[in-house]
Amino acid sequence: MTLQSYINGQWTQGTGEGSPMFDAVTGETIGFATTEGLDIPAALQYGRTKGGEKLRKMTFQERGNMLKKLALYLNKRKEQFYDISYKTGATRVDSWIDIEGGFGNLFANASLRKLFPNQPFHVEGDPIDLSRGGRFMAHHILVPKRGVAVHINAFNFPVWGMLEKCAVNWMAGMAAVVLPAPQTAYLTEAVVRVIVDSGILPEGALQLLSGMTKSILDTVESQDVVTFTGSAHTGRILKAHPRLTQEAVPFTMEADSLNCSVLGEDAVPGTPEFDLFIKEVRKEMTVKTGQKCTAIRRIIVPENLVEDVQIALGKQLSKVTIGDPRLKEVRMGALINKTQVQSVKDQVSKLAKTADIVYGTLDNIDAVGADGEKGAFLSPILLRENNPFKNTNVHEIEAFGPVSTIMPYKNMDEAIELAQMGKGSLVSSIFTNDDTKAREYVVGAASHHGRILVGNRDMAKQSTGHGSPLPLLVHGGPGRAGGGEEMGGMRGIKHYMQRCAIQGSPTTLTEVTGIYQANAKYKETPKHPFAYHWEDIEAGMSLKTHKRTITDTDIINFGNLTWDHFYAHTDITSLDGSIFEKRTAHGYFIISAAAGLFVYPNKGPVAANYGLEECRFLRPIYHNDTVYVRLTCKEKVDRDSRGKELPSGIVKWFVEVFDQEDELVAIATILTMVQKKNPFKTINKTTIQNYLGKLTEDTKPAWGTMSPQQMVEHLEYTLKVASGEIQDFEIETPEKYLEKVHDSLYTHDKMPRNFDAPKLLEKLITESRYENLAEAKAKLLEAYDAFELYFKENPEATTKNAVFGHLDKFEWNLMNTKHFNHHFEQFGLL
Repeated sequence: MTLQSYINGQWTQGTGEGSPMFDAVTGETIGFATTEGLDIPAALQYGRTKGGEKLRKMTFQERGNMLKKLALYLNKRKEQFYDISYKTGATRVDSWIDIEGGFGNLFANASLRKLFPNQPFHVEGDPIDLSRGGRFMAHHILVPKRGVAVHINAFNFPVWGMLEKCAVNWMAGMAAVVLPAPQTAYLTEAVVRVIVDSGILPEGALQLLSGMTKSILDTVESQDVVTFTGSAHTGRILKAHPRLTQEAVPFTMEADSLNCSVLGEDAVPGTPEFDLFIKEVRKEMTVKTGQKCTAIRRIIVPENLVEDVQIALGKQLSKVTIGDPRLKEVRMGALINKTQVQSVKDQVSKLAKTADIVYGTLDNIDAVGADGEKGAFLSPILLRENNPFKNTNVHEIEAFGPVSTIMPYKNMDEAIELAQMGKGSLVSSIFTNDDTKAREYVVGAASHHGRILVGNRDMAKQSTGHGSPLPLLVHGGPGRAGGGEEMGGMRGIKHYMQRCAIQGSPTTLTEVTGIYQANAKYKETPKHPFAYHWEDIEAGMSLKTHKRTITDTDIINFGNLTWDHFYAHTDITSLDGSIFEKRTAHGYFIISAAAGLFVYPNKGPVAANYGLEECRFLRPIYHNDTVYVRLTCKEKVDRDSRGKELPSGIVKWFVEVFDQEDELVAIATILTMVQKKNPFKTINKTTIQNYLGKLTEDTKPAWGTMSPQQMVEHLEYTLKVASGEIQDFEIETPEKYLEKVHDSLYTHDKMPRNFDAPKLLEKLITESRYENLAEAKAKLLEAYDAFELYFKENPEATTKNAVFGHLDKFEWNLMNTKHFNHHFEQFGLL
C-alpha cells in the first residue's frame, strides 16, 4: 500500500517506492509514503487561493462554528482512529492524548470565537489619540495573511500535531498544507480522509502531503507561515533555507527539549508533593513510550532525597507492563520502529559514560502479547548523574524514549542553574508546598522555559500535568526548544494574521473597524436604538436623551437605599481639603440615572442587561446640576445561545454623561443582550389562510412523499395534539436526549428535511381523513381556533408532544412556527 496525498482538490499518489512504514508492535511493513512527482508549488498556490479566499471571507464566528462542527463530526468517528493508532505502538491512553486531544484543540479554539468581533478581521487594543482635538487617531487591526500555513510535523502525534496547528490557522482565516512525518503518516491520512469527506471545511482549507519532500520550502512566499515540530538539528537546517530569508517568511520551530522537573526541598517522602512528583515522572517516562517533546528528561532532586526518589521511581516503573498496546493490562507500548529503538539506545550509551543506569536494561525484553524482538519495545531507563555541573552530557543529549536522569542539587539557586543548563525547554515543573520557593524557582527559571507547572496538593486533582500542552496556553520555548510559540489562545491565532496600524479620523476608523471610536460622528436613528434587533444595529447608532436635574433628595435617597454614606454625599461640613465643593452625587447614582434616561421601557429585542465593562467618573456632579446622556453603539459581539434562550448577540453601548455645560462628566460601556431576528415567517390564522390559498391539489413537494392534502391534515393533527384533544401517546425521544431536543425549539435552526416522523404520525401521514383538500384546509383552520381558545382558557397549561416533550403556549408557538414554515416551504408556499 502506498499512501495518497490530498492536494489541488483530489486524492493522488506519488511515484517511486518512498519511505516504508512499520507496525511498531509486529515490525511488519504497513506500506510506503512518497510525494515524488507531486506538484507541490501548485498545492501551495491552491491553498493560498481556493481555500484561503473562502476562509478569509468568513467571520470569526463562522470559523469557530466550523471548527466546532468538525470536532463533533470527528468525535463521533473516533473509534476507527484508535484501531489504526495501535500500530504506532500507542496504548489506549496514549492514543486518547493524540486523537481526542487533537479534537479537543478544535473545540478549544472554536470557543475563542467569542473573544473576536463578528467580522473577518480583528481590532486589537485600545484606540490611540494622535491629536489634542481627538480628530486624528489610530487603531491596530489584524487581517488574515494571504498565504498558506505549511506545517511540517513530527511522528509522535500524527493527529494532535496536525490539528493543534490547523485549528489555529483556520481560526485566523488561513489554509494549511500538512506534511506529517512518514513513520505515522498513515494515521494522519486516515483522519484527513474523514475531514475531506465531511465537507465541513472549504475546499482547499486542508491539503496533505503523505511522504518526505525536500522541496516544500522552495516556493514559499512572504505571506506564508511555516511551522516545524521535530528535532532541533532538522529544525536548524530548515530554518536556514534561503527562501525563508529571501521572502522573510515567518518560521516557528518547536523542537524536542531537555525538559526538567524539580522536587522541592520540603517535598520529603510521605508528603503529597513527593508522591505527586514520583507519579508525574513515571507518567512522563512511560506515556507515549517517552516519545513526547514535553517529557521529563532531567529529574532535579535535593541531594539528601536522591536515594528516596531513585527507590520510589524504581518501584513505580517496575509496575509498568510492556507489550501489545491493545491489551488492557499493558501500560506502555512500543517505540515507533526499530530504528528509533536503536537511536535511543545509542543516546543512552552516551549518557552512561558518566551517569549510572539505576533502573532498566538496554537488552531485549519480554513483551506481553507480542514478540519482543520483532516489535520496537524498550525497557524504561532511569539514570543517575551525581555530578551534573561537571558532566554536561545530561544537559545536551536527549534520548527520545522512556529515558530520564536523576541529578542532585544543594539549594534553590543550584536547582535553577541546572534547569537553565538545558539551554531552553518547552516545559519545566516544580513540586513544592512552599509558595515562596515556588516563586523563587519560577522567576529564576522562566527565562529558559515556555511553561512552568507548580504542583502541590491543592491543584493535584484538577491538574493536566507536566507534559500536557493546552490550547489556550503558549506551547513553545526559547533556545534549544526552538524559540517559537504554538497555540496560546488569541496569541496563537494572531501569528497567522498581519497587524496593521490604521490612521484617520474617528468617523473613518469607526467605519473601517466596525467599532465606534470616541469623537466620531453619531448616526441618529428614527427609532430608539433598543428597538432594533441585533442584526440591524450598527456601530455609531446613537441616541441623545432628555435632561434630568439631580437634587439633594436624589442623593440622600440613593445613600439610604444603598447604605453608601461616604462623606462627600452626606456630610457637607467635611468637604474642606477635599476635591469636592458641594454635596456630590454618588458615581453609581450617575450611572443609574443615566440608565433611567436612555433605557427603552417597552418590550422589544433587548432581552437583558449583560454587564458593565468600563466606568469612569471624570468630574463631580453636585446637587442641582443637570445631566443628559449620549448612548451610542460601540460594538457588536456574537454569542451562542443555550437552553431555553432565544438566539441573541451582545451589543456594547458607549454611554457618555454630560452636564448642563455640555462637559463630559462620566463614561461607561454597558452590555445588553439583544435578540436576533426570527428568520421564520409569522404564523397566525391570517397568514395560514394566505399560504393555504396558494396550495392546490397539483402542488408538488420539494422533498418528501406527502401530498398537499396529507400535509394539511398532518398540521391539523399537530394542532389537535397542542390543544390537548389528542394526548394518548408516549414521548418517543429518550429521556437523556429530551432536554436538548426540547431546547432546540428556541433556536433559529430549521427542521431537517426528510426527517422520520414519530410512529404515531406515520400512518396518518400516508392516509387521508377528509374528502378533499378544501375540507382539510377548513379543518386545519378550525383546529387553529381551538388551539388558541384552549390556551386562552388555560394559560398555564402544558400539553405533550411526541418529539419535544411537554410544551406550554409559548413553546407551542415556537414549534408551530418552525413546523408550519417547514411544510409551507416544502410545498413552495413561502
